[in-house]
Amino acid sequence: MRVHQYVYFSLRSDHMPAHEMAARLGLGADEMSVKASKRENPPMPRAHAWRVVCRDGGLTLDEQIDRVTGRLEPFADEIAALAREIDASEGEGITGTLQVVRYFNDDGDAEESRQHQLLGWHLDHRVLDFLHRTGAELDVDEYGDD
Repeated sequence: MRVHQYVYFSLRSDHMPAHEMAARLGLGADEMSVKASKRENPPMPRAHAWRVVCRDGGLTLDEQIDRVTGRLEPFADEIAALAREIDASEGEGITGTLQVVRYFNDDGDAEESRQHQLLGWHLDHRVLDFLHRTGAELDVDEYGDD
C-alpha cells in the first residue's frame, strides 16, 4: 500500500489576517489563507489561516509531527495567548489545530521499501504537552481508494 502524508499546525480566525498572526507570533508562516479569497459567497476559504507545514516525503508521521512541533515549541506561549485572544473576540472555539492528512494507495513516488514504516504513528508526551499548552486540537483526515 502506497501512502502520501503531510502534517501542519494552523491558527484560524474569522477576522485577524494571517500576516497579522505571523507578526504577533514573531514567526512567519509556511502557508497562509485569506478568508474568501477564492469565493465570497459562501466564503472560501471560510477563515484566515496561518500554517507551519511539513510535506517532506518519505518521513513517518512521527517525524513530520516532530518537525512541525519542534519549530513551534519555542513559540508555544505566544501561540496559546494569540489563540485565547482570538477565541475571546470571536467566540469560544478551537483556534489551533495540528492537522494530519494521509492518502492511502496514492500514485506518488514514495520509496517502496519504506512504505510499511509509514502506516503506524503515535503522539509522544512532548507533542501532547504542546497541544495542551496551546489549547490546540488534533484533526486526522485519511483518504483512500474504495
